[in-house]
Amino acid sequence: MFGTDQPAPAATDLIKDVSEANFMAEVVEKSMTVPVIVDFWAPWCGPCRQLGPALEAAVTAAKGKVVMAKVNVDENQGISSQLRIQSIPTVYAFWQGQPVDGFQGALPASELQKFVEKLSAMAGDGGLADAIAAAEEMLGEGAAEDAAETFAAIFEEDPKSAEALGGLIRAKLALGKVDEAQALVDGADPALASSGPVEAAKAQLQLALQAADAGPLGELEAAVYANPDDHQARFDYAQALHAAGNVEEAVEQLLDLFRRDREWNDGAAKAQLFTIFDALKPNDPIAQKGRRRLSSMIFA
Repeated sequence: MFGTDQPAPAATDLIKDVSEANFMAEVVEKSMTVPVIVDFWAPWCGPCRQLGPALEAAVTAAKGKVVMAKVNVDENQGISSQLRIQSIPTVYAFWQGQPVDGFQGALPASELQKFVEKLSAMAGDGGLADAIAAAEEMLGEGAAEDAAETFAAIFEEDPKSAEALGGLIRAKLALGKVDEAQALVDGADPALASSGPVEAAKAQLQLALQAADAGPLGELEAAVYANPDDHQARFDYAQALHAAGNVEEAVEQLLDLFRRDREWNDGAAKAQLFTIFDALKPNDPIAQKGRRRLSSMIFA
């Protein structure tokens, strides 16, 4: 219906050491047909040794939707200078001959998976990506029932599609069918359950469950105003704000709570922030700004 399965390429076809001599062929030219992730590293770089294997695992799991080129900056200083590599590890993503995304430093496995999935989607996959995009558009326009039917059809065609399962869960939540969304999460294959799209849907499900138990907004606001050091009141107030649709202010309250006591309730403020960020789209300005501010507090 939407495409056919293809055999997974060998790992040696997916991950290659690349030098200045073959950079054009293995990165720029190859990216005309498949997205290429370029990992700039060096043997002496500790974070590189942490990032490299995790990134290779994420690329391998994508089964040919992306490939990876590893560039030793000590041996290929010309490329590093041309692309203005200031520190390592640095990762660039090339598509259609141009760098389209990237990051510096080591990232957790979940973020690497999201990075690879985002890049994979650029190339399409025999019609599945178009179908998923159409379902996402339906969901964004409020046609949740149609979106749910489309996501379900895609998932039936490709039971390994994390995007379809994640979209179906979100569509069920948009329809108010929380129990059905929970059942989809509980029944998900472990490999899919840990994927970026399903993790995002699970975060939305968690927030939906919290919203059902959220306290009265006015009373919680008054409690925080009366005692700014009442951490539980501030946490509950943030949950109530999110349930009321005020996501940005909910993030503000949780950041304030983290600033006041980052260890309170086993780091509950940070955990709740990550749940909210995961539920938002990666390019959502609230998520981007909130992640930056949280990182600056963590590493201050």
